Amino acid sequence: MQTEALPNHHHYKIFKPHGFLSQFVPEKMKKKKLLSELSDFPDKTMAIGRLDHDSEGLLLLTTDGMMSHKVRDKGIEKEYYVQVDGEITQEAVSLLQNGVEITVSGNKYQTLPCKAFALESEPSLPSRGRNIRDPRHGPTSWISITICEGKKRQIRKMTASVGFPTLRLVRVRIGDIHIDNMNPGDVIELPNFDDVLND
Repeated sequence: MQTEALPNHHHYKIFKPHGFLSQFVPEKMKKKKLLSELSDFPDKTMAIGRLDHDSEGLLLLTTDGMMSHKVRDKGIEKEYYVQVDGEITQEAVSLLQNGVEITVSGNKYQTLPCKAFALESEPSLPSRGRNIRDPRHGPTSWISITICEGKKRQIRKMTASVGFPTLRLVRVRIGDIHIDNMNPGDVIELPNFDDVLND
């Protein structure tokens, strides 16, 4: 399905750095870094979905509310590279693949089956600026998790539920839009989000 982007709208992919909120309007009494600090975005630019304060990676922005709705409404794949505490086991990966029980807004929730596998080596990602974990405190490992839903802090809750807390979380893909070789804070304007919307 091809979606024509109106000429007066703008669409972007960015690499959200660690420590930034996925929003443009500041919260009362909280001095947090906002997306508006990354570039001179046009008025009414909004994030499509979100990454929490501690998470990094690919985030899509648009000035078109209808485009935002279409992207969020399609159950589009979102892939994350996740550094976890400990050497991930195949048993834990299988549990993630089949869906695990987490808590959402105080209620129990069973996550949908998803794609998950252990990465053989540390992925090529920009440094977060400091060591995530001192090697003397034990091993870590990396996994890929791809979901089509997006509950609050879902990935972190999923890995914790199988005994491997998340240390670093980086979104690397939304649909067919990839983070490629972007660095934290990079902003790339796109003509539209057809790669995401294509079935």
